[in-house]
Formats: sequence, C-alpha cells, structure tokens
Amino acid sequence: MKELVRAAAVQAEPFWFDASGTTGKTIALIEEAARGGAEIVAFPEVWIPGYPAFMVFAGEAELPLVAEYRANAVSIDGPELGAIRHAAAENHIMVGLGFAERAGRSLYMSQAVISNTGELRIARRKLKPTHRERALYGQGDGSDLQVIDTPLGRVGALMCWEHLQPFNKMAMIAEGEQIHISSWPMLDFFGANMMSSEAITTVNRAYAMESGTFVLMASQTISAAGRAAMSRHGVELPEFQGGGAACIIAPDTTVLTEQLASDAEGIVYADLSMRLLEISNYLTDPAGHYSRPDVYRFTIDRTRRRSVEYLDDALAQSNERTSAAPAGEDDPAVATAPVA
Repeated sequence: MKELVRAAAVQAEPFWFDASGTTGKTIALIEEAARGGAEIVAFPEVWIPGYPAFMVFAGEAELPLVAEYRANAVSIDGPELGAIRHAAAENHIMVGLGFAERAGRSLYMSQAVISNTGELRIARRKLKPTHRERALYGQGDGSDLQVIDTPLGRVGALMCWEHLQPFNKMAMIAEGEQIHISSWPMLDFFGANMMSSEAITTVNRAYAMESGTFVLMASQTISAAGRAAMSRHGVELPEFQGGGAACIIAPDTTVLTEQLASDAEGIVYADLSMRLLEISNYLTDPAGHYSRPDVYRFTIDRTRRRSVEYLDDALAQSNERTSAAPAGEDDPAVATAPVA
C-alpha cells in the first residue's frame, strides 16, 4: 500500500438521456483528473445516463421518459464501458463509475471499479434501490458487497442511501476497506433534509469515522437544461439548479477538499496520507478489537442469485456420465447458466 495517494471526486452534470455523450464527458473528466495527478477518481450515482429525477414527480406521464432512459442504459460489456476502461488504462488511473446497467430486459443501479490498467475489478448493483427507484431498477445481492486489494489500498464502493443501511457498512468494514467510493445524485433537489447536501455530507463523514476509511464523495448537478430534459410529456420538475456537494473526507472526519459552488462542475482533489489509517484502526475497529462477537454475530450471504437455472441439458449429460461410470461411482453434477 502506498503512503500517499492522490484522489479525486467528480461534481458534474451528465448529458441527460445520452449514454454516448456522457461517455465522452466521462473520458474527458478522466483525462482531467489524471492531469491533476489523481490516481483514483470517483463518479456519481448512475452518472450514465444521469439520475432519473423525473420518477419522483410523475405518475404514468413518465412512461415516455422511462422508455428513453432505458434506451440509454449501458451493458457491462458494451462499448461505453469499453471506452472508459481504455481511458483508465491510457491515463493510468483507477475509476469508480456509476451507471444504469442493462442486463437482459432489466435495469440496475450499478457501480464499476476499473483498475489503472483497464481491468474491471468490481461490477456491482445497488443492493436495494430506494423508494421510487424500485419501479425502474432491479436489486443486487450479497455478492455485490465486496472490497478489493489494489496498489492504492483496499477499495470498495456504495451508492446513495446504501450508506444509511448499517449492515452494508459493517460488510465493508469486515472486508478491511481503506478507500471508499461514495456515489450520489444531485442533492438538495428533492426538498427534504434527508437529501440535503449538509445531511449527506454528515452521513459521509460518519461513514469515514465508523469505517476508518477515506471517503471519495461524488455527486451530480442539474442545470436549467437538465431540468428541461426531464420536464416533458406532462412531467414537471421543480425550479432548481445545482445539487453538487463533492468532497473527500479523512477517517477523522476532516473534509480535505475545497467546496465547489453547488451549481459548478469540477473535480476536487486531496492527497490521502494512508498512515492516518493506523491511528484510526488503533482507536476503533468494529470488526476486530472493538467488536463483541460474544454478543453480536454478523453473517453475509455472498451467493450470486440467479432468476433462472437451466437443468435440462445438464441433467441429460449427467445421466450419460452416470450410466457410463463404473459401479459405485456417481457424478451428480448439475450446471447452471445465468440469464443473459
């Protein structure tokens, strides 16, 4: 693990309903972060093709927007992520990306962590979409709660209100996370304290302190053009511009970055002194010396869940192998295949 890591978090507006345009902007921001010396850069929640705020303010009027949004979701092996992986390798920078993932006929709120050689290290889905999000997106499973070893340290990622679920935090703590990618939509937009920039920054500072990690908080912004893009087909978004609150937070809750104006686009940077983790871990480790396993036990099911299992051909092959096997030998293997 390096002793000093240069990190970056993005505060910007996507090209709404435009996967190709936002991919191009992503690559430009990756290049900018690399020029700023960053070794890792975090992007907002469902950055491609933007957070679907219209879902909160419409009923059936939203359906044409839903169709347009779905048409601009991207697949994990599609050209958009391929181009971003290439940009990460070209610029020698790790990328934490939020995107709307198309898998089969469903969408998921997904995050990818891409290495500085372009390798896809994490591909995860939001464990439980929040409120109206459940009408548009499916949910992930326990296999999505993962932290990876990298030359920069142990890196993990969650998005939005996943940070309000204590078990999610405990899962990341148990994996020894050190650098955390925290992805958010535009804040303050929804008009409630629980999605205010002040409250969410507090949530991220608490996460940093509880987990003993550096938190890279990335957030979207929305402009008048973004509001107009979603105020169509009878949907009307509130008069609002801004919502950006990107920052980088140390394990002692110190905000290490300058504060951009809420309607400004940009990248914030900080140098992470990884030695601080030793102090934080000395004081508290909820999965180690500061735990009480005699009182509390925590179990994580890391099984990848499949909606469909195909048994027919596998059973036929298994029967052939069994009938051909010598007496007393058996091969009960049954293969499964994921939904495309």
